[in-house]
Amino acid sequence: MTFTALHRALGVATGPLTDDLLDAAVSSGVVETNDLDWKSELPPAKGLPQTDFPKDVAAMANSGGGVIVFGVRESQKAATDRVDVGEFDEAYERSLRSAAITAISPPIFGLNVHRLGTEGTRAVVVEVPASVDGPHLIYRNDYFGAPVRNDSDTVWMKERQIEAMYRARFDERRHATEALDSLYGEAAAGRDSDKRAWLVAVAHPRVPRLHERLTRDGARDVLTKAEGLALFYAGRGGVHPLENVDRHNPRPGLRRWVAVNTATDDRSLWREAWASLHHDGSVTLAAAVGGHRSSSDGYFGGSQIQSAAVECGVADLMALIRATAAATGNDEYDVRVGIEWVGSESLSILTVDNFGHSYGGVSTPLHRYTPVETTVNSAEADLDFYWHVHDLAQDCVNQGGVSNVLMIQPPARDESA
Repeated sequence: MTFTALHRALGVATGPLTDDLLDAAVSSGVVETNDLDWKSELPPAKGLPQTDFPKDVAAMANSGGGVIVFGVRESQKAATDRVDVGEFDEAYERSLRSAAITAISPPIFGLNVHRLGTEGTRAVVVEVPASVDGPHLIYRNDYFGAPVRNDSDTVWMKERQIEAMYRARFDERRHATEALDSLYGEAAAGRDSDKRAWLVAVAHPRVPRLHERLTRDGARDVLTKAEGLALFYAGRGGVHPLENVDRHNPRPGLRRWVAVNTATDDRSLWREAWASLHHDGSVTLAAAVGGHRSSSDGYFGGSQIQSAAVECGVADLMALIRATAAATGNDEYDVRVGIEWVGSESLSILTVDNFGHSYGGVSTPLHRYTPVETTVNSAEADLDFYWHVHDLAQDCVNQGGVSNVLMIQPPARDESA
């Protein structure tokens, strides 16, 4: 489900981009605007980065996002009729996405490419997301410029426009940091981190999409899907926070749904966990990771953390991001994962030895765990996202002296076919 310039021009509600929608736009003679560009033919696949395609994409991103429609002829900026763009296969689509990354700086991720129509009226719609990383620059030999839309035309920014956009980018980064700080502070508040270490993980969409609020059923569906994804990413070799929250009965909170802890009795309290889904697409997760029960029926110390618990926490957070983003129409997320501990002993992250027993011989004692931050695109290909889960988990355990993750093992990219 999406809302584009085509939907707005025709006065229709949020919905999929369809061939009928494009036919209606052409029949109505919809006029090009800042966020709508008609093109009669696709750029050549060979040498795509040297065509006007990167410039057109950068201009849209610098102007707040929009759609480029290939397969529509226009006259005086108004759509007149459909034109067949020919064969458009998966390799061509990958080339378009690659050009938006390699020929534009900073790169533009998250292009949505839609194939519409049948032979004779085949069209391709490229949906360019809004970006907070502007200005996006195009380099040609020794020269560079920042394109931007001016109504239906693409022009080059002047120096003051570029300066203003850089200032906006820095302001946005500051606001994003403040948003993460607020989410992290809320999620960490009230935890007994003087007795046991807590994993606190939060994510905030870089450009929140203001869609309708998730209903309780919608939140329940997101939590259920996230649980399944998390088990796919990390398996059952550790304790998953999402298996210890009430996924079936999320409770309302301040502009959010809260999945409350279900590990409440004396025998299960060591697995305590909390999760929340915010109406703007943000997600939070807090889980006790110190003091877990050991295989010998005893308990680890509050400062001792099994690397499997960290991996499961990261897998659950990333699964929440993926499922929530799909339900709320978000894509890029700023992510922060930390471990809160204020006890007197140093933190230690334990791995396992060759016999499967917990082992701390390679651990680096930590007086303070530095939160790990990254940016992920929730709309990217499944395998690419899976590797982001792996890389984030590896960063988290590396800090404690553990070299490799044990449970999150995505296939090699060349095996994806």
